[in-house]
Amino acid sequence: MQWFECKVKYDKTLETGAVKTVTEPYLVDALSFTEAEARITEEMQPYISGEFTVSAVRRVNLSDIFYNESGDRWYKVKTNFITIDEKTAVEKKTASFQLVQASDFKEALDVFMEGMKDTMADFEIASITETMLMDVFSANLTETLADKEAKKKAQEQQQ
Repeated sequence: MQWFECKVKYDKTLETGAVKTVTEPYLVDALSFTEAEARITEEMQPYISGEFTVSAVRRVNLSDIFYNESGDRWYKVKTNFITIDEKTAVEKKTASFQLVQASDFKEALDVFMEGMKDTMADFEIASITETMLMDVFSANLTETLADKEAKKKAQEQQQ
């Protein structure tokens, strides 16, 4: 699974009633940059009235995502996995990145540790930082290509 950060630019109505152009980052899983742009466009259409553009798409290196429905923020955890070279007996650290959904820093740590409890490898947490991500959209793998074709035909017949 590949993750892409997509930046969406649109006019947002603030609580004061003022309209402001904002650019917000979202995360989608996709097979290519083209699919990532198409997926974020599809995901955002119900939530944004008016025009919006996908201003940037970039690949993000994540090894895992730990979801927590009560969380309203996304935290990026940098983990160093520790291995020992058998020949030289030198300790080697390999960096890995995970994303955690949580309400605050402590909850992010707790959710991460819960998610890693069955990991046999030695690791250390190098950092936990709050991201600007607004939401994460993972692929709906239960919807097959045949389901999509049937849905598309149904929509065409309605028009």
